[in-house]
Amino acid sequence: MSGGEGGEEESLEFTPTWVVAAVCFFIIAISFAVERCIHYGGKLLKKKHQRPLFEALQKVKEELMLLGFISLMLTVLQGTLSKMCISEKFVTNMLPCSISDKHKEESAGNNTATMEHLGGLRRLLSESALSQTAYCASKNKVPFLSIEALHHLHVFIFVLAVVHVSFSVLTVLFGGARIRQWKKWEDAIVQQINDTDPSLGHAVTPIHDHAFIKDHFGGIGVHSSILALMHSFCKQFYGAVTKADYLALRLGFIMTHCKSNPKFNFHKYMMRALEDDFKRVVGISWYLWVFVIVFLLVNVNGWHIYFYMAFIPFILLLAIGTKLEHIISELAHEVVEKHVAIEGDLVVKPSDQHFWFSRPQFALILIHFILFQNAFEIGFFFWIWVQYGFHSCILGKVKYILPRLIIGVFVQVLCSYSTLPLYAIVTQMGTNFKKSIFDEHVQAGILGWRAKVKKKHTLKGSLTKPGSSSTDGSTVRIQLGGITQKDAGEIQPVHD
Repeated sequence: MSGGEGGEEESLEFTPTWVVAAVCFFIIAISFAVERCIHYGGKLLKKKHQRPLFEALQKVKEELMLLGFISLMLTVLQGTLSKMCISEKFVTNMLPCSISDKHKEESAGNNTATMEHLGGLRRLLSESALSQTAYCASKNKVPFLSIEALHHLHVFIFVLAVVHVSFSVLTVLFGGARIRQWKKWEDAIVQQINDTDPSLGHAVTPIHDHAFIKDHFGGIGVHSSILALMHSFCKQFYGAVTKADYLALRLGFIMTHCKSNPKFNFHKYMMRALEDDFKRVVGISWYLWVFVIVFLLVNVNGWHIYFYMAFIPFILLLAIGTKLEHIISELAHEVVEKHVAIEGDLVVKPSDQHFWFSRPQFALILIHFILFQNAFEIGFFFWIWVQYGFHSCILGKVKYILPRLIIGVFVQVLCSYSTLPLYAIVTQMGTNFKKSIFDEHVQAGILGWRAKVKKKHTLKGSLTKPGSSSTDGSTVRIQLGGITQKDAGEIQPVHD
């Protein structure tokens, strides 16, 4: 066995068994505790019939499994990568820091304080790096990727996934809390319906006297599209959804999809729909990993890509908020164009045509990207700060660091308290309603019935002669993201 004076690190063959057992116990205990927490959390959600949140938790488990596999791959390939050597001319371009910064760090970063801070892990990595460098130097080449850089990359991927999941959960929790404040409006509407005498007639009211119209056209004019856009842009900051907005959108949804049920619990349906969408937001899709790779590729010294990319989620979030607010204004504008006065309540007409590409769900894709990109920015900053220090050349000067942090916090707060609640209610103004309109057991029954009908039609098709056709007037076509009726009358949503 070598002594403690710079000899080689010992393998497991000459490591005390109590050390090996202690480390394994510590790692296994933490892993088992996390797994049990997720397991019992899932059981609790199922017990409370929170299926969408349960599925979101399953997404988190999938991310953890993916991280485990990535970790395993990096560990297994470490030996192979350590023996990969390339010509030195290939490692002098596209560096995150300049060569001069490297020399400065080598002269100032090898002091005693730095070594004490990094501890035994840095010494182990340094010795492995020396061995790797010597191996490649014997071939007049340099390492393709150092052991220390591989370790740092390993940590970065873990930090990125944890920060993204954490930020997504916080966004939905705060956004959900904001939406729950609207429940008092829902209860007040139902109470008003109960107190109203149906035998009484409805008063005729000039269109401009309605609060919903005043909120969107008061003082700016109906035909001023530029002012309307400016109003929509500003409204997302101070009053994303007013009581008048909620009343109008709720009534428009009910009159379109469940006219015979004015007491339909629109608020509860909206919360279920948001939970369904949340399970898509919490995961890291393949195109988001592609974004990470592209960022790592273009993070070149002097380009300040990390600074300019911080504005991407900021600009997208403002665009989405403006668009969602403008959709509400467009719904109001349609009513103004068609009516001078209205008998009873004001009713808007939902339509997919108001949304980008006629797809209400497209906004969710952008929100997903915004949350990930913002988490990436914040996670990348803290990873560099902890790993290399606040004055690392990768972070750059303070004038580039502070705006990134301010933008990151602003995006997180605005998305939680304004954009997400806006999305939750405005996307219900599409042509089709979502399957969340049904309770979970009803959804299962409809999907089972659909499977039986499909099987029946397949069997009929196999028995039908070529060229003939067979139709069934009871067919109900259920589409992804919405349900449409065909020759079956109106499906009545389940309500509480």
